[in-house]
Amino acid sequence: MPRTPRMVVTDSGQKAAYHVISRTALDGLPFGKVEKDALVRIIKRFSAVYCVDVLGFAIMGNHFHLLVEVSPGDMVSDDDIRKRFQLLYGKAAEFPEGRLEAYRDRFCSLSAYIKDIKQRFSCNFNQRKNRKGTLWGERFKSVLVEQGNTLIHCLAYIDLNPVRAGIVKRPEDYRWCSIGYHAQTGNTDGFLSSDLGTLGFGVDDALMQFRTYREYLYHVGAIEKRGKANISKKVLDEEIAAGFEMTRVRRFRYRTRYFTDSGVIGSRAFVEASYETFRDHFQTTRDKIPKRVTGIEGMYSLKRLADA
Repeated sequence: MPRTPRMVVTDSGQKAAYHVISRTALDGLPFGKVEKDALVRIIKRFSAVYCVDVLGFAIMGNHFHLLVEVSPGDMVSDDDIRKRFQLLYGKAAEFPEGRLEAYRDRFCSLSAYIKDIKQRFSCNFNQRKNRKGTLWGERFKSVLVEQGNTLIHCLAYIDLNPVRAGIVKRPEDYRWCSIGYHAQTGNTDGFLSSDLGTLGFGVDDALMQFRTYREYLYHVGAIEKRGKANISKKVLDEEIAAGFEMTRVRRFRYRTRYFTDSGVIGSRAFVEASYETFRDHFQTTRDKIPKRVTGIEGMYSLKRLADA
């Protein structure tokens, strides 16, 4: 029986939003901290290459969710396609002008984007585990999502995955989801769309968007669903009392994970000097650049030691 064609918007002049879900074919929960970190890095990498805006994500123990907006080809300039080609293949790579439209189609394709993410992660996972064979189950599922209330509700559904699974009490306590990424890294590298789906609420200030989204998220998450964990009334009441503001104390608490998860942490000079000393401990041939620890002045970190 032939596969059902995927619903992909081809109208010119507007972005289309999709909720993507893909599950592993392996039993149990094969994705641990290292695998989840790797998948986030890979998603970030290809999200810079492809013409997509990532609104949300959640990496769970055996599957992942993505909420993305894909730009149609007529919204992307020729120069932008050339720049994306170099992001993928390196600045030294010569762009094949005769294939400009082919690369435009590729970089504006949801299927090509997800295929590259899953293939790269499969290679990474199989190499780490010294295994061969299929990692993913059936082809990924994609749901076309309407802008506005539907979009923000879908984003909330994705961010509430770790709460429903009983892993955390507050969604931003889980670093492998979009609200956790915003809270714990300050949206490092501008990876995620900053509006959090709140534009339909008439909010355009970044801090207010974050507060508005958290208020929406906590109220939705507190709705009881049979057989699923939810945000407790106690936690919701605490957030209401705090006006859904993220306090400096909580922001600092989220940043403290860098003290245990980093390979090196300290001033930029210290991190750079340590990297030169232990360069062979890192799992990459590319130079590592110290990342600023958002919320702690003058502190930088490097991570992923080979034996982590």
